[in-house]
Amino acid sequence: MDKLLITGGTKLDGELRISGAKNSALIILTSSLLSNEPVTICNVPHLHDITTMIELLGCMGVEMVIDEKRNIEVHANTIKQFTAPYELVKTMRASFLVLGPMLAHYGQAEVSLPGGCAIGPRPVDQHLQGLTAMGADIYMEDGYVKASVKGRLKGAHILFDVKTVGGTEHIMMSATLAEGRTVMENCAREPEIVDLADCLISMGADIEGQGTDTIVVNGVEELKGCRHRVIPDRVETGTFLIAVAATGGHVKLKDAQPDHLEAVLLKLADAGAEISCGKDWIELDMKGRKPKAVSLVTSPYPAFPTDLQAQIMAMNCIAEGSATVTETVFENRFMHIHEMNRMGARIKLEANSTTAYVEGVELLKGAPVMANDLRASVSLVIAGLVAEGNTIVDRIYHIDRGYEQIEEKLQLLGANVKRIAA
Repeated sequence: MDKLLITGGTKLDGELRISGAKNSALIILTSSLLSNEPVTICNVPHLHDITTMIELLGCMGVEMVIDEKRNIEVHANTIKQFTAPYELVKTMRASFLVLGPMLAHYGQAEVSLPGGCAIGPRPVDQHLQGLTAMGADIYMEDGYVKASVKGRLKGAHILFDVKTVGGTEHIMMSATLAEGRTVMENCAREPEIVDLADCLISMGADIEGQGTDTIVVNGVEELKGCRHRVIPDRVETGTFLIAVAATGGHVKLKDAQPDHLEAVLLKLADAGAEISCGKDWIELDMKGRKPKAVSLVTSPYPAFPTDLQAQIMAMNCIAEGSATVTETVFENRFMHIHEMNRMGARIKLEANSTTAYVEGVELLKGAPVMANDLRASVSLVIAGLVAEGNTIVDRIYHIDRGYEQIEEKLQLLGANVKRIAA
């Protein structure tokens, strides 16, 4: 099992290109199941989760062609079976979202209940309630969701009990081939949902309201092929911006999308960063200064994202002053606190509390630490970059799920980091 060895103390400086968004690429791969024609997806990041999705589609008989630029051409009409097995779905939650497209297109699907990061309960009841309202016959057996429909799904009025990104994406995809109109309310508004809708529209879907609380889908009889470029990964963008700010450095990120990160950029400006943006780039300069501590509360988009909470906590550990970090989206998303405290951080978390209290220290100390989930793992990398001495981050397979060539990109900014075998 690989580890990362980080020698801290370097101010990061340079330019980087941001990869395609993992969460967009995954869901758009599943949406290709709705089309009888080839769908070409461009700007797909080279990540373990993407490989898992490709393997999942392949095991169902879907043929794919991947070129040297990592563009993926999906031929879903070659599908031979409609079962997504436990062995693959358990490792990645997004795999579950093949259920709706198969059901909408082929009238049947059998998908294992999902897995993914252990960051608290993320039930799929909203997904299943929506599909049931559209006429699907759904039951559970041996850990699998088994679904079927006679004819086509039917348009329905769907009111989500809570904002759910996966649920919004799942029902929106399924509604594209349903008979009649589907009105979805209390929808999530994340940019990845808009990206998926844009791809579906290119395939011939009739969708309005993406990016707002209410999405309306008028079902069509079939979807065609298309070519779609995945949006930049806003979480990768935010991660590198926070890492550079923590080290007092400077960076220009290319192929980025600033309007997807307004809440994050405001917090980094509060931390003392000088920030400038263009249509597809972001530049951050700390002028060698230590960041100031910033308090925040995570909430669904467009508020501060939960997927960047651990990273900014790492920055706060060595910032001037103290701050509170409140997590409202997921339970169990403070698992990085114990590891950071082992490096000399001063973070307090009361029992059953959703708020962590962070007092900045002059310097962290390098230590062996262990990653527990995708975003927590990269926060420990940031802690290692600002620590004195060597930090070894174990279980970095979590990082490889969501960050493309993380050590190479950090090396381009001058970081002393390398991958080592266990």
